[in-house]
Amino acid sequence: MRVNGEVVRRGDDAVAGGDLVELGAPPPPAFPSALRRIFEDDEIVVIDKLSGLLTVATESERERTVYRMLAQYVAGQRGRRLFIVHRLDRDTSGLLVFAKSPMAKRALQSQFAARTVDRHYIAVVEGRVKEASGVLKSRLRVDGSLRVRPTRRQEGKEAITTYRLLEQRKDSAVVHLSLTTGRRGQIRAQLAALGNPIVGDEDYGSRRDPLRRVCLHATRLSFTGPGNRRLTFDSPPPSAFAKIQ
Repeated sequence: MRVNGEVVRRGDDAVAGGDLVELGAPPPPAFPSALRRIFEDDEIVVIDKLSGLLTVATESERERTVYRMLAQYVAGQRGRRLFIVHRLDRDTSGLLVFAKSPMAKRALQSQFAARTVDRHYIAVVEGRVKEASGVLKSRLRVDGSLRVRPTRRQEGKEAITTYRLLEQRKDSAVVHLSLTTGRRGQIRAQLAALGNPIVGDEDYGSRRDPLRRVCLHATRLSFTGPGNRRLTFDSPPPSAFAKIQ
């Protein structure tokens, strides 16, 4: 509140006839400090998520999520709302895109459904990877413990991942993975079935957890953005991945 251009902090201050009284809008919310912004325009926002942070709320955690923090930020932008397009597991770090309008949401979701979004990951896995490259194909289902498992039953959902060995280390290996499908827990379940669970992924059989996290990072995301422009974003894997032998 300003009176004749001066900020007024008391509600009982007197005003006189002819005084100019102005009510200013509050400043827009700042971008959440817990998130790293990679790109933003009027239609989308791309962030680099930390490991340990949920994309959306669960029954046990409703406050500290990427969606909640970004939704409060976007709410300060006139005519904009936040819409979920895809997700990353809590323990997976890396690139996430959100839409800021219904039109952008529909456009992005149609690309995910048509499998035209390029999604690339870097993982540090246990043991020796037998083949230098390959395609992992399986059908996945959620078991009684709510974990994703390969199944031979037809009710499972098709999952396809292409992988390439980047580096073989003493007791681990670094692999690059590209998703054709994007099923929940796809990479984690398929690597475990291959005999190379991701380091730190105790739910899928890992026996080591040197970084106290699942060593999986969404390193590249590419899609067609507003204005029919192809947008590609990169996020290098955490430097700590290099310390695992």
